[in-house]
Amino acid sequence: MQISGSSALVVGGAGGLGEATVRRLHTAGAKVVIADLADDKGKALESELGARYVRTDATNTDDVQAALAEAESLGPLRISVDAHGGPASGGRLVGKDGSPLDLDGFKTTIDVYLTGVFNVMRLAAAAMARQEPVDGARGVIVNTASIAAYEGQIGQLPYAAAKGGVVGMTLVAARDLSPLGIRVVTIAPGTFLTPAYGQAGDQLEAYWGPQVPFPKRMGQPAEYAAFVQSIVENDYLNGEVIRLDGALRFPPK
Repeated sequence: MQISGSSALVVGGAGGLGEATVRRLHTAGAKVVIADLADDKGKALESELGARYVRTDATNTDDVQAALAEAESLGPLRISVDAHGGPASGGRLVGKDGSPLDLDGFKTTIDVYLTGVFNVMRLAAAAMARQEPVDGARGVIVNTASIAAYEGQIGQLPYAAAKGGVVGMTLVAARDLSPLGIRVVTIAPGTFLTPAYGQAGDQLEAYWGPQVPFPKRMGQPAEYAAFVQSIVENDYLNGEVIRLDGALRFPPK
């Protein structure tokens, strides 16, 4: 898939992984739409790069449609990357006081981290289906799961369930979209050090870095973004979930 001259939607594009992806795709020649709810960061990135920022809630159909329409106005939509975050509940399934895990918190986490991904994916795929194919290919969708989908830690049940759902959608979506020439690939990151952690990042690095087999550090957003570019450019990569974690496996807690 040729990046230069294509338009790209990056949902969560003002966040750590998303911003790095926006920068990478922009440098590679894509016309990028930054879809996020972080207005200040999104507008600053828009001003710096000459990209477009569209305020977008991934769970809102109208918002996502508007962001996709903006992307289509810039050129043929070939790339959709979803790296959005949001609120996530946690806690043991049954607490020490005997109370069950909150159902509303579980529903909210599923809505943000699974339903939101599904919403972006279905709408982006429909938009890509309208594009003229190039050598039979119309586009590529990159979703973001987590290694928590495989080794969710104690207290991570809602988040692990949501990310497990993203993993489970990958092959089915790739099969569904194969007649349209649209690929679907999911990245399952390990521990990545993003600006969202602020000063707490040093503490996280000190904790997680030694636990990563190699390299003994947390991942950098630029490494995620480089992997996105590789996925986009490799047309034979499809229907796969790929861990990006330095061989880390989460311990129980």
